[in-house]
Amino acid sequence: MSCMKPVPKNWVLARLSEILETFESGGRPKGGAKHIKSGVPSIGGEHLTSEGKFNFDEIKYVPIEFFNEMTKGKIKKGDILIVKDGATTGKTAIVRSDFPYEKAAINEHVFIARPVQCINNFYLFYYLYSPYGQDYVKKNFKGTAQGGINLTFANNSYIPLPPLAEQHRIVAKIEELFTKLDAGVEALKKAKEQIKRYRQSVLKYAFEGKLTEEWRKENKDKLEPASVLIEKIKAERKQKLGKKYKELPPIDTSELPEPPEGWIWVRLGEISEINPKNIDKIDDNLEISFLPMKGVEELTGKYDLSIIKKYKEVKKGYTPFKNGDIIFAKITPCMENGKIAILENLKNGIGLGSTEFHVIRLSAWIPNKLCFYYLLQEDFRKEAQRKMKGTAGQLRVPANFLIEAVFPLPLLPEQQQIVSEIERRFAVADAVEKVIDNSLKQAERLRQSILKKAFEGKLVPQDPNDEPASELLKRIKESKENMQSQKSKNKGKK
Repeated sequence: MSCMKPVPKNWVLARLSEILETFESGGRPKGGAKHIKSGVPSIGGEHLTSEGKFNFDEIKYVPIEFFNEMTKGKIKKGDILIVKDGATTGKTAIVRSDFPYEKAAINEHVFIARPVQCINNFYLFYYLYSPYGQDYVKKNFKGTAQGGINLTFANNSYIPLPPLAEQHRIVAKIEELFTKLDAGVEALKKAKEQIKRYRQSVLKYAFEGKLTEEWRKENKDKLEPASVLIEKIKAERKQKLGKKYKELPPIDTSELPEPPEGWIWVRLGEISEINPKNIDKIDDNLEISFLPMKGVEELTGKYDLSIIKKYKEVKKGYTPFKNGDIIFAKITPCMENGKIAILENLKNGIGLGSTEFHVIRLSAWIPNKLCFYYLLQEDFRKEAQRKMKGTAGQLRVPANFLIEAVFPLPLLPEQQQIVSEIERRFAVADAVEKVIDNSLKQAERLRQSILKKAFEGKLVPQDPNDEPASELLKRIKESKENMQSQKSKNKGKK
């Protein structure tokens, strides 16, 4: 019957429905609220956060006339909101005193759980947010991945109910501990953000030549300028492409910073092929790697090559890759979020994947990682975002942007030195970030441990002088019965 252990003395195990005044969902006008630009805010599952709070980005609205006619789903201060369906079923938040809207409603994907007046709202919220409350969500979940919970959730779920005075003590202790924990978590998140900024600073200094400044001085007499290297690359491309070879327009360097001595500004299209079409004849039954957009992580360069397909299954309509190719997401928001990778270990050296990737195949003279780190710069992605074309929701980085993008070409031996300097610093940042991530996980485990103790009666001491919860529950039942009786009488009079 219950996810709970036996309750402490003076507590009772109550059905959730017994302590609720309201358990209901809301709605929206026919056709939804997508194109309604003003009115009363309509809160959906996407507005609840995993921390039990709200994110009001991209808020939607229902007309004031629709809101006034709603008989269910109007939000009050102290209400507990629960996502009732979809992938985030069970996500829970409480409407605190600082909720920014005087009037608001929930849509059809959210439940309001409003306790009766003699139940501490925050006690109920923390319970539904806790592992115990979430266990009941899992037990009541019906349907497939798009399934959820329904109105029977309130009758099928149980809550360990302490005396009212103890509810207040438990909530006060939870909030005291959570305040300290939140401060620590916030500090860790700030540190993680600083690590992110540090990486971007490393990349900026790398391509300004600052990381290898001393190295250049020490090797000054041994280095061949990059202008010689670019001529070698051009000669190779002319020989390979023949009449198809075309010179790219010269670079206007008037607004570009002066490159370090021996470096030269080039276009990315001069040192690479962008979206090369040629692919060798391949046997239809050859197994190859398949890489969808979701298989590439953001900002890490990591990707998942676990999907293996026969070439004939995907040879039409997908983008071809080879080992060593760099892929660069062309769509929003994947490009802005840094979905970039160097492909290695492709099955049989070949891959096919999302058409929403640009492919960059570098000259053999240029280390792949040098270009990868250049593309990983936030400033580069912001520039790519400014050059996107298409309609809203369909914006893409045109191939021509990459072809004509300027690239600071270092001296040949210095290229690998730059990669080494970047990776040495990134290794330190990765180690620090790992410690931060472990600490964040530990903080979340501690949070759940606090809640677990709270609802097992182990967080604050019991007071034998408190009125037993059985008496509290008895009064709630009597009050609800009286209200129901009064409603019936009023209905009879009408």
